[in-house]
Amino acid sequence: MGIIKLYNKTSLVLRIVIGLIIGLALGIISKEYNLLPFLGDSKELKFISILGTLFVGALKAIAPILVFVLVVSSLANAKKKLDSRFGTVIILYIISTFLASIVGVLGSFIFPQTISLAQPAANEAAPSGIGEVFENLLTGMFRNPVTAVAEGQYISILFWAVIFGLAAKKIATENTKQTLSDISDIVAQLVRWIINLAPFGIMGLVYNNVYANGLSIFVDYGKLLALLCGCMLTVALVIDPLLAAIVLKTNPYPLVFKCLKESGITAFFTRSSAANIPVNMALCEKLGLDRDMYSVSIPLGATINMDGAAITISVMALAAAHTTGVSVSFFAALLLAFLSTLAACGASGVAGGSLLLIPMACSVFGVHADVAMQVVAVGFIISVVQDSLETALNSSGDVMFAATAEYARWKKEGKSLPKFLGGDTEI
Repeated sequence: MGIIKLYNKTSLVLRIVIGLIIGLALGIISKEYNLLPFLGDSKELKFISILGTLFVGALKAIAPILVFVLVVSSLANAKKKLDSRFGTVIILYIISTFLASIVGVLGSFIFPQTISLAQPAANEAAPSGIGEVFENLLTGMFRNPVTAVAEGQYISILFWAVIFGLAAKKIATENTKQTLSDISDIVAQLVRWIINLAPFGIMGLVYNNVYANGLSIFVDYGKLLALLCGCMLTVALVIDPLLAAIVLKTNPYPLVFKCLKESGITAFFTRSSAANIPVNMALCEKLGLDRDMYSVSIPLGATINMDGAAITISVMALAAAHTTGVSVSFFAALLLAFLSTLAACGASGVAGGSLLLIPMACSVFGVHADVAMQVVAVGFIISVVQDSLETALNSSGDVMFAATAEYARWKKEGKSLPKFLGGDTEI
């Protein structure tokens, strides 16, 4: 019991860092050196790897239920309609995704990349155009709600949760509304228990990645990876903070770093915006945000706030153009940025995420589909790093912009900002 108490008292971030270091060390030892003779013929510590699988599985399992019950409960018990904060969040999501596309385009012009197309083309079917992306998005809304929860289809979950919540608000009794609130609190408690075990999950995920891929992923396609990572860090540390500063009119970096630390780290290793929804919900509560607002904006952000996806689509499409010797005009580059923004917002509704939207973006430059799919194959090779950073950028931005909209409302109403942003409000 003493060990458990010490574990719970220690900062979660510190525990995650310790788990990360242990997982990295065990991965390198198992992959590169024979320093674990008790393993016999196998160097792999499967039980460590399983911890990561279980952690991500638990998050993915609870996230659809959490989103559904929180949205239903929030709408059913809401005393007023969604206000200007919600509109502010959506505007910030869309603008940041478009600016991320611009950063990806500019980065590719400054540091043009070419790709060795020796890899076989991917077998997955890519969308034929932006119309198909939005067709998938819209048809996905009307899935069976039980199937949507079971399969984690968040567009459909959000759609049906809103319908159920509005219906409950109109006809449910106060006792029923309280029951919905109690169910929401129960699910939130389950989430807190799962997040408390994150250090073990992170240890397993890091171990599995290092053991499976070694450190060679940083050598092959290193320049392309460096460009992608540089663009994503520019958005995370310059573009998004600038948007927050314009809205809040104060130094946003304490909020930026808090979101990167407490949301971005777990998102980096889970590589799933959906799996990170429970983490973001818990962080929003910690930041003192209104549950009625963030219970809708956070799962929506996991669907449409796709800065990392927009960068990936832009950079990889331009790499394909440079590889095939296509001359890219300013107008074509601007069209690519706009198309990448729209496509990124629909990426969660397409199997394979942002990578399978690359051929559609390549069509702007007339790049052949076979070449484009080989670029997709390269994307899957570097996705161990690219997808991790992409998810960290997307997910931490969900919380940052939700908090930005909330704190802007506080200032408008004459309420002081939280202490960590230079105000007087305790959270």
